[in-house]
Amino acid sequence: MKAADHVKRILVVMPAHNEEGRIGAVIRGVKAVLPAADVAVVNDASTDATADEARAAGAKVLTHAVNMGYGASLETAFFFAMQQRYDGVVQMDADGQHLPGELEALLAPLRAGTADIVIGSRYSGGGTFQTPWIRRLGQLFFGGILFVLTRRWFADPTSGFQALNGRALRLFASGVFPCDYPDADVLLMAHLAGLRIREVPVKMALRSGGVSIHSGWKPLYYGIKMLLSVFVVLLNTPMWRGWRGRLGPA
Repeated sequence: MKAADHVKRILVVMPAHNEEGRIGAVIRGVKAVLPAADVAVVNDASTDATADEARAAGAKVLTHAVNMGYGASLETAFFFAMQQRYDGVVQMDADGQHLPGELEALLAPLRAGTADIVIGSRYSGGGTFQTPWIRRLGQLFFGGILFVLTRRWFADPTSGFQALNGRALRLFASGVFPCDYPDADVLLMAHLAGLRIREVPVKMALRSGGVSIHSGWKPLYYGIKMLLSVFVVLLNTPMWRGWRGRLGPA
């Protein structure tokens, strides 16, 4: 007997800032793989034709009047998903790094009801994704911190290619989501709240253009900010554990 599909109504969300020339192809790729899913682009005050290109490709566009950052864009999408009563959300980049062909692998554990959050890992399963050494060092560093705190190893703790079911969505749309770089701190928060987190191996492409959120001096800021954010999550451990009886079924 085929297992029940625990995630039927899906919203694919893409934070986007100046992704003209890339975002349309990504949206069309998503619709080819998941024709029944909706796509919502959070246009984070782009100054190019990102919004028009997204609409032309068939996406819903949610626009920020000022640039609010990656985490705030995801939170906007989560609020919208809750309001519109979606069963699950997939978050992916608008620049072509996250491949639509990997969506089914990402959604499989959610559909089977075996996970609340699924992380697409570019390093699991023998993956050989080429990452600048300083970024990979940071990924391993925060992976090590998470291992000490959770006794679980996350091969790709900074992956933004994730799928969430209703339980995870209720937590992340409650006003607790970080506004800039949601990575290791969010995984720790979700773990303490009792959410089931899985990693699945996926292939990713190199960024085809635009400016990365980790360019310039931002990695240094990211590292300091993430350490502080993880510390704050730990200070609020009783609050996160209190969510365990409030999230309900997927």
